[in-house]
Amino acid sequence: MPRTESNPIFKYSFTVPTEAVDQNGHVNNVYYVQWMQDVAVRHYDHLGGTKPTLAIGATWVVREHHIRYLNPAFAGDEIEVHTWVANFRRVRSLRCYKFYRKSDNTLLAKGDTDWVFVDIKNGQPMAIPEKISKIFTLYSDTESHPNDEFIVRENK
Repeated sequence: MPRTESNPIFKYSFTVPTEAVDQNGHVNNVYYVQWMQDVAVRHYDHLGGTKPTLAIGATWVVREHHIRYLNPAFAGDEIEVHTWVANFRRVRSLRCYKFYRKSDNTLLAKGDTDWVFVDIKNGQPMAIPEKISKIFTLYSDTESHPNDEFIVRENK
């Protein structure tokens, strides 16, 4: 049985690997997309959402990602990602992310992913069952949504 999360923000830390750095000397943008997906899956697994989703023959797929890069990250930096679910619509859910360098708490990037709940057999969107949406405590942070105005507060 999935459990609900009392703290809506899931945090995950990792160290930037050398292979994530590009010819510009900092983390390549494509790694952030992979990290967004990875932390979303970790959060969903942590809450126990994967088993009931598969049991009803469903999965989540990405409709679109939005990312705003604010400061560079480098090999060896310890990064802490914060993620949370901001809303549910009939077949979609908006998940937000913020990436921080732990050593100085600098906000490196922020963004969101529009996820769609789909039937595994036919690939068609399906309504998100209440037993799935109830797993999460929703949290709204308007600074993270790309259609809202961004207010960048950097810690220096």
